[in-house]
Amino acid sequence: MFHPMEDRIYDFTALLSSLLAVIIIFFIGSIIRYHRRYVRLQRERITAEIKSLENERKRIATDLHDSLGPLLSTVKLNMTSIEVNDPRDKQIIAKSGKYIDEIITSMRQISYDLLPNTLERRGLIEAITEFTNHIGHNDLLEVNVYAMNKITPDPEKDIHIFRVIQEIIHNTLKHAGATKLDIGFSEDEKELLILVHDNGKGFNVEKAKQNSSGLGLKSMEIRMDIMHGSVSIHSVPGEGTHYYLRIPLG
Repeated sequence: MFHPMEDRIYDFTALLSSLLAVIIIFFIGSIIRYHRRYVRLQRERITAEIKSLENERKRIATDLHDSLGPLLSTVKLNMTSIEVNDPRDKQIIAKSGKYIDEIITSMRQISYDLLPNTLERRGLIEAITEFTNHIGHNDLLEVNVYAMNKITPDPEKDIHIFRVIQEIIHNTLKHAGATKLDIGFSEDEKELLILVHDNGKGFNVEKAKQNSSGLGLKSMEIRMDIMHGSVSIHSVPGEGTHYYLRIPLG
């Protein structure tokens, strides 16, 4: 038997369901688009802040190297040229010269930490190798840096990679209690792979990320995200730590 009222109710229900489905799909799509835009803007903001920070580091490093360094050397030269007869005065001048030498050495180390000139002149691998020599802990930690093949230079990414490796080395020296650290580079047509391993005591990765002491790990993840890369950390207490870094080329 034909029931026009039931047909109209069915049609209305179907229309309402379709309209509701379209609204839900549109709403979900809007959320996804908003989230992607938010992530993109966050990445752009963080990238701009880090770029500004690196520029400021470069300026300070240049000032330390080109201005304060020669000035301190001149002060030492003038001071040691002073003729004195009193043995105590000679001793004071000699000690002051030694203090100035220590200041110059510390200043050079600070300048290098702020911006390694080797990174711009000779590339990433040489810069990291030189940094491991500059830290002056080779008697406590043996660091091996090697590349399986030729690494394509990328100035925009190299500074981020250097900072990430720098953070790993600092963490190893401070917390790992390791005697050996291996840093290996390998590149194919798609990505740069960096494997870092120490033979230290290991740590709880998730706990470290949650604590304030995990700020270095968060900074590493931010820099890797800027490069559209990824970092995986595998560590077991008592069995050392492995870092796996993947950075897409181009």
